[in-house]
Amino acid sequence: MTMDHAPAAASNGERRWNPVTSEVVRALHRAVGRERVLSTPEELLAYEYDATIERGTPQAVVFPESTEQVSAAVAVAHRFGVPVTPRGAGTGLSGGAIAAVGGVVIALTRMKRIIEVDRVNRIAVVEPGVVNLDLSRAVAPFGLYYAPDPSSQRACTIGGNVAENAGGPHCLAYGATTNHVLGLELVLADGEVVHVGGRTRDVPGYDLTGAFVGSEGTLAIATKVTVRLSRIPESTRTLLAVFDSVDDASNAVSAIIAAGILPAALEMMDRHIIAAVEPVINAGFPLDADAVLLIEVDGLEEATTEDAAMIRGICDAQRAREVRLAVESADRERLWAGRKTSISALGRLYPNYYVLDGVVPRPRLPEVLRDVYRIAETHGLAVANVFHAGDGNLHPNLLFDERVPGATDRVLAAGAEIMRRCVDAGGSITGEHGVGLEKRDFIGWIFDDIDLAVMGKLKAAFKADGRYNPCKAFPTTRGCGELTDRVVARHAPALGTDIYV
Repeated sequence: MTMDHAPAAASNGERRWNPVTSEVVRALHRAVGRERVLSTPEELLAYEYDATIERGTPQAVVFPESTEQVSAAVAVAHRFGVPVTPRGAGTGLSGGAIAAVGGVVIALTRMKRIIEVDRVNRIAVVEPGVVNLDLSRAVAPFGLYYAPDPSSQRACTIGGNVAENAGGPHCLAYGATTNHVLGLELVLADGEVVHVGGRTRDVPGYDLTGAFVGSEGTLAIATKVTVRLSRIPESTRTLLAVFDSVDDASNAVSAIIAAGILPAALEMMDRHIIAAVEPVINAGFPLDADAVLLIEVDGLEEATTEDAAMIRGICDAQRAREVRLAVESADRERLWAGRKTSISALGRLYPNYYVLDGVVPRPRLPEVLRDVYRIAETHGLAVANVFHAGDGNLHPNLLFDERVPGATDRVLAAGAEIMRRCVDAGGSITGEHGVGLEKRDFIGWIFDDIDLAVMGKLKAAFKADGRYNPCKAFPTTRGCGELTDRVVARHAPALGTDIYV
């Protein structure tokens, strides 16, 4: 690779990224305007974290307002040999938006236009900074909505959802983000702008759209996203099933799916989540229950009536203490408010929490959940479980106080053990939060060296080759050397220091 300020070769044969110097900052000013660039230490503090417990300070943050400005900023970073980290709203839960080795953060929150809504073909074209829920609100007058609904949908952006292939409670029936993205405008690592996919689901050729969704910012930056919209269902019914045992609630999940019913959503919350949420939201979750299931069916009126009745019978057969039906929108909204604020409500109980994201086959839920509680207890930690039970996507929340010496290390050790248990049960290390910094050293449990080498060739085909979001998603990212996730994130270099990736 030839460039004016190319990264120099280090003594071990790896390449060394150049720091963001005053010369780089001045070039960014010329490219996008001084008012769109932050570079002083106090300005950068707010961009050293996402929703994980990791940290990494960037050396500059750029706020482009158009594809042209994204391209110009990326071209500057490419010319000076500086790494780039794309960033959405910073709500990610795997460290994906953290500048692990410094460099330039491209923050896309000012690109928030809904460019087009095609009511006939049920398509919208949006910029990456559009907030997830804002899109559904914008198209609701047309009887449409955007189906992927992460719990952070009031804050998270479409661009970040695309990068992480975000899911949400309703992905059980409707699929994750990848099932709703049709086409993309992308800025490659040298600043080139390309288009992949289109406005229909069956575009000839390689599925580059599918390859990009979930790539965690390592391939390119999306500057326009064409998404598929769905019709608002005629009827929606929400049930709350109350159980005195997590095992019984877990068994009910498998029994519902085995009966041939595919709910729109099937969520579980344990007693620790209920204790955090109920005093704040007053959703009606019994404080003495061991677990509750929040189950939603939608579709035609006749179908939802029949499905709700069958689900009630199944839950009764699995020893549910009580099954309530919420038909009125206010009752449904209160239940969902309890679910979607559940993780943030844990701050009432402990100053810190660490959200995990693993997947297991549904029939293995009872035994794996028992092991989650056991592992947490072994490490002297409290754990609260709230998760997408219908597709086996677990979200154990390890509760702790980082001010207690050794507490963070115990949390990370317990988290790794829980992830290993998910894999041993036939599952995966992530269902929707991504790999990021948090789990890149675990990906070898899922893929062998040949698999990872093929993925590396895909990065090269996109001309990324470590320039975008370095040290994320893969354990052998060039130049990351022997640094662990936590060392990389917590010891990002100070402004102007040489950095390796």
